[in-house]
Amino acid sequence: MLPVENSGVLKVDLHLHTSDDPLDRIAHSGTALVDRAAGLGFGALAITLHDAQVEQGRLAAYARERGIVLIPGVERTIRGRHVLLLNFPAPAVERVRSLDDLARLRASACGLVVAPHPFFPDRSCLGRALDTHARVFDAVEWSYFWTRGLNFNACAARWARAHDKAVVGNSDLHDLRQLGRTHSLVDAPADAAAICHAVREGRVQLRTEPAPVPELAAVLAGMLLRPRHRTPGSDLDFRYSAGSTENQDLTPVSSRGVVPTL
Repeated sequence: MLPVENSGVLKVDLHLHTSDDPLDRIAHSGTALVDRAAGLGFGALAITLHDAQVEQGRLAAYARERGIVLIPGVERTIRGRHVLLLNFPAPAVERVRSLDDLARLRASACGLVVAPHPFFPDRSCLGRALDTHARVFDAVEWSYFWTRGLNFNACAARWARAHDKAVVGNSDLHDLRQLGRTHSLVDAPADAAAICHAVREGRVQLRTEPAPVPELAAVLAGMLLRPRHRTPGSDLDFRYSAGSTENQDLTPVSSRGVVPTL
């Protein structure tokens, strides 16, 4: 990875959920997230709802007034596996039906394809499918969800080193308490395309600390206890379609327990 210079560095989180998510019930709104992020000095955020893209207009303007660039994004489910697609047009994202389609998507815009929590023990994680499709991924995620005694991110970091890919720190935020513990520093101007380009070039540094066990337990308990839904929120650009791959089941990456969908 290339060194990150001090001037022009942005504090960034590229994996965030809000109350507009059509799958998970989230307590905080987009504006509440932006307010918290502004207080913590973030310069760019990507709200990545499950299989839906948040309406950028008013929220992007609200973020801009607080010094934050809002990057369009989605946590897309592709044949049962989750992939972060950032700064791509929503119609192009909707046409993605397989991991092989990601090559065409990457050629269509100055976006970013990230493997979120790739080696966590959940059927939605990419696992060794990442090896087969390494060429279509720009970066892998180091997630908030780790402690000193349990860290599934270590596998992702090793994979990134072996394949010369960037590692981006993300909160995979479902609870505002998560924000700030794991994030990235990106050497780029405050522009969505420029941020994506910088990450692809490796001008990014991981900043992370283990989640305190009581906090992590509270976050996971909230994710487990809040009932899930599929009713889209009010600010979605696209909805679940007949061609959605969300419900296609695949063999879990690990048979030892299942964590909440991230």
